[in-house]
Amino acid sequence: MQVEVKRIDHLGIVAGTTRDLGIVELIDEALGVDKQEEVTKGEIVAGMILNGLGFLSKPLMLSPHFFETKSLDLLVRKGVTPEQFNRHKIGRVLDEIGEYGCSNLFNAIAFQACERENIDMAFGHADTTTYSLTGEYDSDSDTERIAITYGHSKDNRPDLKQVVQELFVTQDGGIPLMTKSWNGNESDVTILRERATALTNEFGRSGNRTFVADSKLYNAKTAKTLDKINFITRVPSSIKREHEIIDLALRQKEAWILAGKGYKLQDFSVDFYGISDQRWIVCYSEQAHNRSQKTLQRAVEREKNSIKKQLFHLQAKRFSSHVDAKKELSLLSKKWKFHRVSEEQLSELKFYDKPGRPTETNTLRCEWKINALIAFDQEIFDHTLAQRSCFVLATNLSSITHSPANILAGYKGQDKCEKGFAFIKSNEFFTTSLFLKKPSRIEALLMIMVLALLVYSIAQRRLRKALALSCLTLPSQINQPTVKPTMRWIFQLFEGIDYVTVTIDGVKTEMIQGINELRKKIINLLSVNVQQIYQNFALGG
Repeated sequence: MQVEVKRIDHLGIVAGTTRDLGIVELIDEALGVDKQEEVTKGEIVAGMILNGLGFLSKPLMLSPHFFETKSLDLLVRKGVTPEQFNRHKIGRVLDEIGEYGCSNLFNAIAFQACERENIDMAFGHADTTTYSLTGEYDSDSDTERIAITYGHSKDNRPDLKQVVQELFVTQDGGIPLMTKSWNGNESDVTILRERATALTNEFGRSGNRTFVADSKLYNAKTAKTLDKINFITRVPSSIKREHEIIDLALRQKEAWILAGKGYKLQDFSVDFYGISDQRWIVCYSEQAHNRSQKTLQRAVEREKNSIKKQLFHLQAKRFSSHVDAKKELSLLSKKWKFHRVSEEQLSELKFYDKPGRPTETNTLRCEWKINALIAFDQEIFDHTLAQRSCFVLATNLSSITHSPANILAGYKGQDKCEKGFAFIKSNEFFTTSLFLKKPSRIEALLMIMVLALLVYSIAQRRLRKALALSCLTLPSQINQPTVKPTMRWIFQLFEGIDYVTVTIDGVKTEMIQGINELRKKIINLLSVNVQQIYQNFALGG
């Protein structure tokens, strides 16, 4: 008797979703298939997605090692071996993806996926992140590619060169629609401006799609472009008009509109940057209020301690006149934000130039010193707290079709980008594999990382949708019923599923072991391709 055990775990979900989206076929069609190849370029990419979503922190250079314990017959195709996923083959595929165009290839895959899944693309959210890289890069052969260089690091590693990645996702499920790599020193303002310009023809003012981004999108240079598309963005707090609008809203206490979850809103028509039909929505948040209150209280305490030191040194100084003494105190107090001088005491000090009995040559001189008491300015504190509890959203969407609450809901989907980046840059993912020496390969690898995010986010959206339609729940990490489990948690629940082949006298029996009732329930909620990978679970139990 011969027994062979290969792991499947959660990778059956990954492989099945990859097949559902037709990723292998699309890549092979775009890059071409060489009949002499034992494994196609699309299958190499599918293997990289499996590797990336394996959550074992295995860099791509160890792909053969990663697949040694996996059932490639089920996950990729019969006849595929771990040795075929070697770094030389992966490198060549990355080169071909770079030549074809990373963004173009990803856009084609993502667009087809969104059509198949009927994704709501009304709100598109854009954001950027940076990847810090080590080592030297062969840029001579990649002169037309991204420049790996120093820039503003969001990883807090200004000592390392980096590359910038842009991500554009849907609010519905956080599905990535577009990704693009940029030079390491490119600014968010430039990237978002170019994205808005690129979306002008696709979105337009007459369409039903809206571009959503953070405050880096809202500036004078981008205003002409914003006037041509539907947009929602946050108004930078550095703009004086923003503070004025918030003050106006705070004075109009009766005009607030309750929006639930601790939010109150006010809608204003404004003329700013020449953008037509523009609205500013002032949003008051109880959560922001609570956060700001704690922050400001710490700031008040720090300022109070600093003032004590300043006044200690001030009272030790001597001034030639009381005017100079008061001026010095005034200069100090102007820098205080939450405190003011409540009382000041001037003292005149008279003394002779020389010690001893006064003489004609021993002149009487006069100097001044000043002491002060301070008081906490509650009015300034309350006003600052109220200001920081509010933020302003700018949009040109019609108030007839989009209420202030709709605008807020549209903007809050911006966290989908942030969660996408957090997922890609997590320790379990393969961002640690950015060891590649050519910028073009780095660019291609970043695209494949977002491709893995596409597979992950669609699988998660499918499961949540199936749970909602079936009125079912799954246990959460704390064993509470939930209709919105994360796919990461589902992957953990699938740990310990094996593909077992038993050969007795030349007769082979195949089975899947490790499928319990909970895993069976999840599998039945997923696609046919996923079910087929785990199809022998009835035999394995």
